[in-house]
Amino acid sequence: MPLTFFTHKAYDAHKMHDGHPERPERTQAILAHLQEAGQLAQFDQRNPRTVSENALKRVHEPLYLRKLVENAPTSGLVMVDPDTHLSPGSLPAAQLAAGAVEEAVELVLSGKSKRVFSCARPPGHHAEHDAGMGFCLYNNVAVGAAAALSHRGIERVAILDFDVHHGNGTVDIFKDNPGVLVASSFQHPHYPHRLFDLERPNIVNTPLPAGTDSPGFRKAIERDWLPALDRFKPQLLFVSAGFDAHTDDPLGDIHLREEDFSWVTKLIVASANQHSEGRIISTLEGGYNLDALARSVAAHLAALV
Repeated sequence: MPLTFFTHKAYDAHKMHDGHPERPERTQAILAHLQEAGQLAQFDQRNPRTVSENALKRVHEPLYLRKLVENAPTSGLVMVDPDTHLSPGSLPAAQLAAGAVEEAVELVLSGKSKRVFSCARPPGHHAEHDAGMGFCLYNNVAVGAAAALSHRGIERVAILDFDVHHGNGTVDIFKDNPGVLVASSFQHPHYPHRLFDLERPNIVNTPLPAGTDSPGFRKAIERDWLPALDRFKPQLLFVSAGFDAHTDDPLGDIHLREEDFSWVTKLIVASANQHSEGRIISTLEGGYNLDALARSVAAHLAALV
């Protein structure tokens, strides 16, 4: 059963101001690299559908959702927060990015796929229940996790986030939901400076000091994530796959390489094989050095397959 690979040309229409790191070239670079390497042809390639309103309302406040629609411009840019903007193509792209993870849940739980990767933008893990921030409008991985829990027989899902920035939005949405384990590794102190010290039985925060390299990262993941996963026994695993912890990335100071993303993905695969029938849904988060991002995604996908 090949890996299902979601992407869409509409992601190119989501644009922010000139020079912004979250730019169309991110997904373009990934696709070009995978195509040149012959990797893309190995996947079941699909265009996602637009997210359902019910799926968004499970994780976001209706007032916030309404404000996004009302503020969406027909030209120019509208500010959501100092780092995040709406262009005319932003909401259609965001609705597809969230819809990909919702659709992935249906594919996986119906047995039509076992592994899914969504090559999407905008990212999602900073979007809280009532606010967009940090380049994120909808929380894509949260949409998927909540959709999974709406299915009969699914009571426990885990979200594993190795982006260089803390997944504050995912933590905010699920902090009081015992059916969702959220494990996030992140540079600390660093953006977004919130919810990183929240204490809940289902929240595993793994702060990493600036300068952390491969051995420090791997030791922290083995120390924090593996026992939590073994205790929780998730029935489905989600990955917030951010690659801005790469040593070449301009937005962080964690020194990982492609081999580390391969390693953590293999760890996730082993856990999925043990607890969740091998089922994994991964969605793109950060990564802003185009070459490093493309190589890191390729390593992630090779390990995921």
